[in-house]
Amino acid sequence: MTYLLPSIRLWLVTLLVCVVGYVALMLAFAQTAAPWRADGSIIMRDGQAVGSELVVQNFTAPEYFWPRPSAADYDGMGAAGSNWSPTSENLAARAAETVARYGATADNPIPADLVAASGGGLDPHISLDGALYQAGRVAEARGLTEAEVRDLVTSLAHAPGGVFAPEPIVNVLQLNLALDRTGA
Repeated sequence: MTYLLPSIRLWLVTLLVCVVGYVALMLAFAQTAAPWRADGSIIMRDGQAVGSELVVQNFTAPEYFWPRPSAADYDGMGAAGSNWSPTSENLAARAAETVARYGATADNPIPADLVAASGGGLDPHISLDGALYQAGRVAEARGLTEAEVRDLVTSLAHAPGGVFAPEPIVNVLQLNLALDRTGA
C-alpha cells in the first residue's frame, strides 16, 4: 500500500505530461507553423466542405478524373496498405479490373500509379501522366476538347519536392473542382 499512492501520482503526472502536454504543444506548434494543414486542409465550396486536400476521395463518374486504387477503400479514418504480395491473386484481380476500367491496351499502356494503390491507400495525388491519360475520357464526357482538359491538368500540376522530387503530380480533388468551375 505504501507504493500505491506514489505510483498513482507518477502515472498521473506522466499521463498529463506525455499525453495532454505533448498533444497540446504539437497542436499549438502546428497551428502556428502550418494552420491550413493542421486544420485538415478542408476545401470549401459554397460554404460546404467538399473534401480534404490531403485525403483521397473516390470519383467514379466518367466526367471526373479518377484517383489511384485505395487499399483503405477511400476511408479517411484508417490508412492501410493491402499487404498483398506481388504473386497475390487478389492483387492481380484488382489490377486486371483497373486496367479494364481504363480500357488500357498494349498500344495504350496505363501509367503504373493508376493501377497500384499508395502505401497508405489515401494518397490524393496522381502523376501528371496519370491525369493526362484520363484527359480524353473526361473531355468527351464534359463536351470539352482534349486540349482544354490537358491545359487545365498541366496548369494544376506541380513538383512537390522541387529538384529532389521533380516528377509532377496533380491533386485529384482540386482538378475535379477546377473542371466543375469550367461549367462544362
